[in-house]
Amino acid sequence: MDRSDRLERYAELAVRVGANVGRGQLVEVRANVEHAPLARAIVRSAYQNGARYVQLNYSDNHARRALIEFGPDEALNWSSPWSLRFLHSLESEGGASINIVGDPEPRIFAGLDGAKVGRARPLHYHEVWGRLVGEKAVNWTIIACPTPGWASQVFGEPDVERLWNALETSVRLDEPDPVAAWSDHIDHLVERARLLNERRFDSLRYRGPGTNLSVGLLPSSTWHGGFSNSQAGRRHIANMPTEEVFTSPDRRRAEGVVRSTRPLGLNGALIRDLELTLHDGRVVKVTASSGEDVVRAQMAADPGAQQLGEVALVDAGSRVGQTGLVFFNTLFDENATSHIAYGHGFAFAVSSPTERQAGLSQSAVHTDFMVGAPDIEVDGLTAEGEAVPILREGRFQLD
Repeated sequence: MDRSDRLERYAELAVRVGANVGRGQLVEVRANVEHAPLARAIVRSAYQNGARYVQLNYSDNHARRALIEFGPDEALNWSSPWSLRFLHSLESEGGASINIVGDPEPRIFAGLDGAKVGRARPLHYHEVWGRLVGEKAVNWTIIACPTPGWASQVFGEPDVERLWNALETSVRLDEPDPVAAWSDHIDHLVERARLLNERRFDSLRYRGPGTNLSVGLLPSSTWHGGFSNSQAGRRHIANMPTEEVFTSPDRRRAEGVVRSTRPLGLNGALIRDLELTLHDGRVVKVTASSGEDVVRAQMAADPGAQQLGEVALVDAGSRVGQTGLVFFNTLFDENATSHIAYGHGFAFAVSSPTERQAGLSQSAVHTDFMVGAPDIEVDGLTAEGEAVPILREGRFQLD
């Protein structure tokens, strides 16, 4: 495949299919400084597709390390007034947002206090962003950019080209017509969500090595997959890649133990062998072989951070999963296999306002961790207690 125009083709896919930027829109692009070539291509594409103005916001993990290492404690979770004003402008104008991820230096926070690393995120900013997503106030997407540091974490060497190849497969950029391939894929995920909604399960049950967990669903919990529509009616794909169908559960009804099946990159730390024990919907015990203090610090952010906000199911035929790679990146790993999130739930995934008020988790935190594997079985339980297989050996059973 010709690589000369790869950034332009990828940017066009993110702008036109992912965020679906419209004429006259205010657009935000978020990136690390190391992602600059892709970020610039996205800015060009956004303007070519009619954006009125594109605000490019860079972050630098070296600056974040300096904050954690030398900054005052109260600055760790501080949200700048100007960043909040921009979010409110994005909301009032019905804007678009494109976020580029891909850790350029996975070990940059090594040696720092894990509890401080876990707390180092602007809480109020994330609260506002979570509300915008839940209320579908903006059209948005998340994509990734390969870097030598990320490639070294995945392959043990900085083989950026190999990581690009895996990314292109995962986001269907290797197809002759990526836009048509995405259309077909979205239709498939929508149908999978329809089958789950048709069953109206009362709860889900996860069983396998180290896992025996039940998660209650709300009567109006609705499954979603593939795309979303903003309030203005702009269809967008929030994650590229996406292979999941998901909903938000009843924050009060989770019981048992769940063990993560893949490492979790969190706030620059790597969490291995994460295991959560839940009782009456709340995490009561956290263990991990590394990064446990980072998870504990994040869960201390607010009461909702200790509750579940999302359950998501991924079939073993996932393009991401078929690469056979562990990406150490949640955008990809959560679309390689099933996952659960603690923290904020999605308002749009619960149709009843009364049930949202009573049973939807509210938090400045939303952290996905992977729980799927061929030996993890997932059942849907009816209100009468009948168990219906949903996943066996990673494959969907409903038709």
